Amino acid sequence: MNGASDWRKEIRTIPNLLSIIRILLLPFYLYFMSKQAFYLAGSIILFSGVTDFLDGFIARRFNQITELGKVLDPIGDKLTQLVLIITMAWERPYIWLVLALFIVKEAFMLIAGIVALHKQVKLDGAKWYGKWATAVIYVGMILLLLLPTIPEGWVMVIFAIITYSLIQSFVLYALEYRKLLKR
Repeated sequence: MNGASDWRKEIRTIPNLLSIIRILLLPFYLYFMSKQAFYLAGSIILFSGVTDFLDGFIARRFNQITELGKVLDPIGDKLTQLVLIITMAWERPYIWLVLALFIVKEAFMLIAGIVALHKQVKLDGAKWYGKWATAVIYVGMILLLLLPTIPEGWVMVIFAIITYSLIQSFVLYALEYRKLLKR
């Protein structure tokens, strides 16, 4: 089988279709955010979060893990997280710090991943702390979207928890890559 037919076969798996749906939902989310239709935007992100959970569950449970899915799922995750943080930052300027942290963390992950590939070592998939950070971002953003009148103190608590989970993920991935690259 050649690469093109492998790709066409892999894209038809349910987990990969769910990842594609998650990416395709982002323009709709942005549209509803631009109209300040927060409940609709929140519902889209809630659905997106469910598809994110389901794609991994289905892939593992029904042995539908594919090379395409190993790329598509993280792209969907990172795009969704980036869009969520950016749209929240428009409403609350201090959230730009969370965006900066997210970008630094993801840039580190990209560079460390490239270095690891060059050294022919591989991180064995996403770690619990990366999945935890993703879940915290989803839950926090959904709460903010579905509760648009939440007091600012609670908004700060939610973003403190998101920030902590990003820092935790960043530090633990850095330690993991350090250990991996020393071998």
